[in-house]
Amino acid sequence: MKISNVRLYDGHEYTNPTKKYSVTIEEGRITRIKEEERKTENGETVDGMERVLSPAFHDSHMHFLRYGLMKRELDLRHVTSWEEMKKEVLEYYPEMENGDWIVGRGLDDSEFKDRNDLLTGKDLDELHLHTYMFFLHQDGHECIVNHKVMDLLKDEEEFNEIPDAFKETDDSGEWTGRFKDSAVHFIKHHFRGRSSEDAKDAIKHGIPHMLKYGITTIHTDDLNFIGSYDRLWNAYTGLEEEGELPIRVYLHHYIFKRQHLHDFLERHQERTGEGTEHVKVGAVKIFLDGTQRLHTSAMRIPYKDQPDTNGILIYTQEELNELVRVAGENRMQVAMHAIGDQAVEQAITALEQKEARTDTYHHRIIHAQTLGEDLLYRLEKLKPTIETQPSFLMGEWDQKVKWVGEDLAPYCDAFKSIVNRGIPYTLSSDLPIGSIDPFEGMFAAVNRTDLTGNPSGGWQPQEKLTVNEAYRGYTSMPTIIELNEPHNSGTLSEGERADFILLDRHPMEVSSDELNNIRVVETWHNGKKVYSL
Repeated sequence: MKISNVRLYDGHEYTNPTKKYSVTIEEGRITRIKEEERKTENGETVDGMERVLSPAFHDSHMHFLRYGLMKRELDLRHVTSWEEMKKEVLEYYPEMENGDWIVGRGLDDSEFKDRNDLLTGKDLDELHLHTYMFFLHQDGHECIVNHKVMDLLKDEEEFNEIPDAFKETDDSGEWTGRFKDSAVHFIKHHFRGRSSEDAKDAIKHGIPHMLKYGITTIHTDDLNFIGSYDRLWNAYTGLEEEGELPIRVYLHHYIFKRQHLHDFLERHQERTGEGTEHVKVGAVKIFLDGTQRLHTSAMRIPYKDQPDTNGILIYTQEELNELVRVAGENRMQVAMHAIGDQAVEQAITALEQKEARTDTYHHRIIHAQTLGEDLLYRLEKLKPTIETQPSFLMGEWDQKVKWVGEDLAPYCDAFKSIVNRGIPYTLSSDLPIGSIDPFEGMFAAVNRTDLTGNPSGGWQPQEKLTVNEAYRGYTSMPTIIELNEPHNSGTLSEGERADFILLDRHPMEVSSDELNNIRVVETWHNGKKVYSL
């Protein structure tokens, strides 16, 4: 099959918006790219109507199962009051979770109009629904549960190993029902398990949304939402066998302690990059700290607005070194959540170990929202992949200085400094926390503003990316971390697998403040059209 009369763009060789090409596709690969002066008339040729053919997108960091579940569970993102939330819960409860748990996601009770304080487990008990209740904050780092769930937690010995700083208490030292970071992950992982069939249904709900935005490869941390890597693997491979998985998936394995890693290595033969054609083992996912909003991300100096804390490191350096060492010795890539500069420093130190084999397995540091000159220097030498989420800037730019101070602000979300030093990087969503649309991520990386243009000129404008650099963050750069994948460069080249999209406009012919308005017209996977606007 040939697609003619198309313009090409990949952020590398093909950036001219005026030239037209024909692209030949055979057996799921791009076999020929030819510049042409006019449309080729041929019965086997599809007229591309001067649309822009581009590599499909890779999202290197998301929680896809959670996103799919949000399409079925109670979505609280629009709720603005406690009274409204109670009404929603009582109305939708009969439809949720087969009467098991009441689950809500996307909550932001700090914005409730009818309260000056945050919700607690005591408030949830007012609903008089004698079952388990779990409500997840919109950023995924905080939850509220009722006393029935807290009673479960009191019987869990492993929960006692989680730092007390992640378990909010009242003046009497009793849990309030609000939990943070690692405590949230524990609750999701241990009590929110699902069957493979249930997970398959949620995944199927989410796939059309991936294809709509041109995403055909994802790296996802789903374990907390199903409780078993075996069930997770079976869900995705089951869909693949049924011909209902038109995306490629890398499945991370979240661990909290050493035993979790050893258990995985003993139970599973596949290592990072191994698996089926469409479903492969991803990285070992490790949380090193929390989040800046909760002042739990680990900083080297105290928070400016809370000088009594500089956040929390979950592991000692020795503990993390061992986890990374064991992973590297067993052909496993590591992806470490590290937001504060102290956590990033800890990750770098662990990855500098010879046994980590960072140059072979392309280990990853997720977020790295606060850096420093010394950390950039070490990252330049080490070259792990930094996974960024530019869309976060849209809602956080006006909080950064309050958290880290004027001196560190220039090292926050330092995208351009990372690129200039030759440090591998990706742009990603952290879906469902960030925007699913790659063009919104690119908009944020290029403009460093929210969608209304604030702040004028962009926040820390010296860290703006070019359009080409931002585009490569969703296409060619993620392929570095996709091990054992031939014909996968994220560029337009002969021999490349035919995962591509057609766009309504060329990224180089629109102004930077219009990037987010570019639309995917078609998505192709393995040389077959899987989405059309």
